[in-house]
Amino acid sequence: MKKYNNGEFRKKDINQEYTVYGWVNKRRDMGGVIFVDLRDRSGFLQVVFNKSYLKSNFALAESLKNEYCIKVTGTLMARTEDMINPKIDTGEVELMVEQLEILSECETLPFNVYDNETEVNENVALKYRYLDLRRDKLKENILIRHQVCKSAREYLNNLGFIEIETPILCKSTPEGARDYLVPSRISKGSFYALPQSPQIFKQLLMVSGFEKYYQIARSFRDEDLRADRQPEFTQIDLEMSFAEEEDVWNVTEGMIKKIVKDVKQIDLPDFPRLNYQEAMERFGSDKPDTRFDMELLDLTEILKDTKMNVFRNAIEQGGIVKCLIIKNNGDKYSRSDVEHLTDFVKIYGAKGLAWLKYDNDTFNGVIAKNLEKEKLDQMKETYHIENNDLILIVADKKKVVYAALGALRNKIAKELNLIDENKLNFLWITDFPFFEYSETEGRWKAEHNPFTMVRDIATIDDPEHCISRSYDLVVNGYELASGGVRNHKKEDLAKIFKALSISDEEALERFGFVLEAFKYGVPPHAGIAPGLERLIMVLTKTNDIKDVVAFPKTQSASDLMSEAPSSVSVNQLKELGIYFEQEKE
Repeated sequence: MKKYNNGEFRKKDINQEYTVYGWVNKRRDMGGVIFVDLRDRSGFLQVVFNKSYLKSNFALAESLKNEYCIKVTGTLMARTEDMINPKIDTGEVELMVEQLEILSECETLPFNVYDNETEVNENVALKYRYLDLRRDKLKENILIRHQVCKSAREYLNNLGFIEIETPILCKSTPEGARDYLVPSRISKGSFYALPQSPQIFKQLLMVSGFEKYYQIARSFRDEDLRADRQPEFTQIDLEMSFAEEEDVWNVTEGMIKKIVKDVKQIDLPDFPRLNYQEAMERFGSDKPDTRFDMELLDLTEILKDTKMNVFRNAIEQGGIVKCLIIKNNGDKYSRSDVEHLTDFVKIYGAKGLAWLKYDNDTFNGVIAKNLEKEKLDQMKETYHIENNDLILIVADKKKVVYAALGALRNKIAKELNLIDENKLNFLWITDFPFFEYSETEGRWKAEHNPFTMVRDIATIDDPEHCISRSYDLVVNGYELASGGVRNHKKEDLAKIFKALSISDEEALERFGFVLEAFKYGVPPHAGIAPGLERLIMVLTKTNDIKDVVAFPKTQSASDLMSEAPSSVSVNQLKELGIYFEQEKE
């Protein structure tokens, strides 16, 4: 077995014989002397093939090409002063090779794995992912992933948590996304589902009396993909008995602080806490990016009796008026730029975007001529509007205003480079609504899941004001984790199922084995599940989840390397009792 890491040799190791292995990263032929940067996982070591020193056939060294996998034996020597390379950790030493063995050759590469600067076509990189993983950026990301998992395990083990694996082949219990289904050969016509999360099983482990559980758990969701989402992903899943919100927050916060300290050598401050309502009012989002200011400001009270119909009508219909003030950057936005911003907010349901500029101690813009002077003066005084400020206003239902201005806030911050990319701003969002209203279905649905406890069961029949004991951990605009205090009381669960229009029969069909378990002494319990990939994305400063997964899928959920998904034989389908019906033309 390989004994030495190429990147760890130092001057203290000289004048000894070593056998090292690796890949030819770069080769320089000086005529009679060949220099090779030999790469392994740990880094580089310069190995020297000198015609007068090498005991192997020198022609073998001359045949070396990039990415040949080789074994060399020789004596480690100190480099002369003029040959020291300060750019690499092993720059003061080199291995004078006596024996060379080529373990395997390398054909012409589809791209240069030793060139970390040149962008590679994504489809090509994914097809040859095993080569792409040789490149420093991806290799370092995967090593950081290992560090994160190691750090999390150390922390939770020290707190008395027990790592337990839960099933991958499960019963389908819809959790908001489509399940990946696995047909059963034994029970034809029946299917397993891959878990969207270990939620039910970890609650059953609390019923079992394990008290503190964790798992670095694989989860699967068949949903539309995006830059921060893959069909299979990993959670640092944990649950604890006899615990409430504060316990979960303290444990999770301690774990994240340890991970960031271990991986980035950064000491994080305590995480601030915002309830859901305050987060929406201030940032228009339940996962706000707090690395920059520019909060949403309320104009509803100021404009409630204005003569401008666009504002007054929205307020009279139960809506709100809010704005963003772009401080000292009004000159960066022309009329056509604002029109583009208007098109942007329409994506989020807004009917339009009103705007004002303040210059030379005067409001300018279309609505400046129609809005009463006292209203403009009140806005200026209330929000300290100054020259070169741009005010962007949306009037609509709360949900639309929050969504439109929340997204616009992030867009403008990126355009104006207001975000400090070196910051890690974690915060807790608490007290989510238990219900959300589905416009498409015309009914109230559970915001999280029906097993989340409500703060006051008496409000269960008032869906607009019913608050759940759920919480999210947010970092830099990403939802990193969701969790909640679980509802362990049978009578309260019955009320919740009724409020969600889940009949007794449907409840038994979907959650029968859980409800059965809840008859036998259920402890109060609570938990959370931070997303591993999203945490590593933040730590490695990448916006693409594929950069932190060893073998990811494309946006169409396909694996270009292994060519999955793929067709299977008719015989395999027959064994499973599956037959395809031909569509009529």
